[in-house]
Amino acid sequence: MQKTSTKTLYDYWNALRGSRSAPDRKDIDPTRIRSALANTFILELSEENSFVFRLAGSHLCTAYCRELKGRSFTGLWHERDRDALETLIRAVTEDHAVALVTFQANTPINTKVSFETILLPLRHNGSTQTRLLGAMTALEDPYWLGVQPIVEQRITGLRLIWPDDLATSDVVRDVAAAVPGVGFAAPGHTPMPITSTIFGNSARRYAHLAVIDGGRH
Repeated sequence: MQKTSTKTLYDYWNALRGSRSAPDRKDIDPTRIRSALANTFILELSEENSFVFRLAGSHLCTAYCRELKGRSFTGLWHERDRDALETLIRAVTEDHAVALVTFQANTPINTKVSFETILLPLRHNGSTQTRLLGAMTALEDPYWLGVQPIVEQRITGLRLIWPDDLATSDVVRDVAAAVPGVGFAAPGHTPMPITSTIFGNSARRYAHLAVIDGGRH
């Protein structure tokens, strides 16, 4: 996690959930994450069975030069990455993983900036499948950000974090196979893991995917 807003939101979410796989939406107190609020968002499942922005911080709306409320989350991404995003969202909503994604955003005149995004499971009416908590923060601060709108974005890397339970190979395989052009194995083949350490935690790397198992951060 490279940005303070990302880590602030993760630490708050992790403390708030306690022994649960995810905290409840009504437990979220915006004043506790004031420093990250402008970069924070909540997604909700729409009637079309896709996730849209229910709330979006001011920095996000400024970066895209438009109000994001009600807009499709996956619709922000290049069409070749949308299957990967949907698979990633399922890992968060169904398997209660935490997803950390980096992406490159482009403007109409092809200026570029990199972002970091975190997706966290959130419980609503007893289910984790209709809400997501997240943050999206630019890794740089170019002078044109907020003047030139972001119109396309591509995944450059991702990690899945299971705060409590070990990741299953099936989930890893599905996510890895769904990300074209980022160095993953072809569909139907589980990439070979490489043991490494990330932020002091044991992790298994599958090309650009890092799976961090267990522990509180």
